[in-house]
Amino acid sequence: MASIHTEFAINADAARVWRVIGDWADGPVAMAPGYVVSSHAEGDVRVVTFANGTIARERLVARDDDARRIAYSVIGDSLRPEHDNAVMQVIPDGVDRCRFAWSRDVLPDELAQPLREAMQGAGLVITRTLDAH
Repeated sequence: MASIHTEFAINADAARVWRVIGDWADGPVAMAPGYVVSSHAEGDVRVVTFANGTIARERLVARDDDARRIAYSVIGDSLRPEHDNAVMQVIPDGVDRCRFAWSRDVLPDELAQPLREAMQGAGLVITRTLDAH
């Protein structure tokens, strides 16, 4: 199983960043406008449409407001990996600064490289969008 981890510094208060990242239904569009063109949820399943035309169905696995952590996995459709578990977490890192940590375990291993590239690209958009400067 491939494990992917990426982390970005964001110059903004962790609570403010978590309000966006932790929003299950609308968070993807709010955190990465232009990269994500739409997102809607029905209960614990959301559908995220990316600018490149990819559509992902994702199931909420866990959401912890105290830890500012959300876990989800891709389900259904042709994009469904054999195993997929992703975690996003907002970690305070001083005054008006935090780290956005994003990890993913995926099978088959061949999906790791394209997912890593997608996460890094999205991470740059997320950082630019949420950065207070």
